[in-house]
Amino acid sequence: MSDPLVLHAVERRFRTEAGELPILRGAELTLAAGEIVALVAPSGTGKSTLLHLAGLLERPDGGEVVVEGRPAGTLSDDARTAIRRGTIGFVYQFHHLLPEFTAEENVVLPQMAAGVPRAQAKARADELLGLFGLAGRTHHRPGRLSGGEQQRVAIARALANSPRVLLADEPTGNLDAGTSDTVFNELLAEARNRGLAALIATHNPDLARRMDRVVTLKDGKIVSA
Repeated sequence: MSDPLVLHAVERRFRTEAGELPILRGAELTLAAGEIVALVAPSGTGKSTLLHLAGLLERPDGGEVVVEGRPAGTLSDDARTAIRRGTIGFVYQFHHLLPEFTAEENVVLPQMAAGVPRAQAKARADELLGLFGLAGRTHHRPGRLSGGEQQRVAIARALANSPRVLLADEPTGNLDAGTSDTVFNELLAEARNRGLAALIATHNPDLARRMDRVVTLKDGKIVSA
């Protein structure tokens, strides 16, 4: 069986007034099924760029992103979108919930976009929100939820389509210390329970130590921390 996610010699450059700025210079990473990896690196070194490439939100300037044995570089935008919907879950530092929809609807919508019937999507949303202690908050819009509750909804949304790969960009970085610890433990437990391959960026060394291994970015390459 293929590894859920492989980055092979990935390069990314940005054009500036001063010329090209290389961010990633041949980054290599393999995530095995059930493996949770911490990505720890200073701001501005390319963590978010790496996650966006891994999540097929951007295309690399060189190298290849391989998802479940399938090279994504030559795929059409529609095919890449289908992989993102069905195989990859993404959690951001800021929840990015749709403010006009309830917690339940925010978890239902990505499932319906993937072709899941509404009744089935609703049942799945309620199941996930219940796991995160939000059974009594399903009909609340994000503005009526606390920061920790909003991020729990965002995690439930990321898990809604049963991904094999979970990518998270500072998922608790916008929360206070106590809430951050609780939400992170819940995220980690669900990732382990579901056997996900996960890459989680964090500035917090205590959170990083709870994962299976730690990598960082140095001179545009991924190295063991």
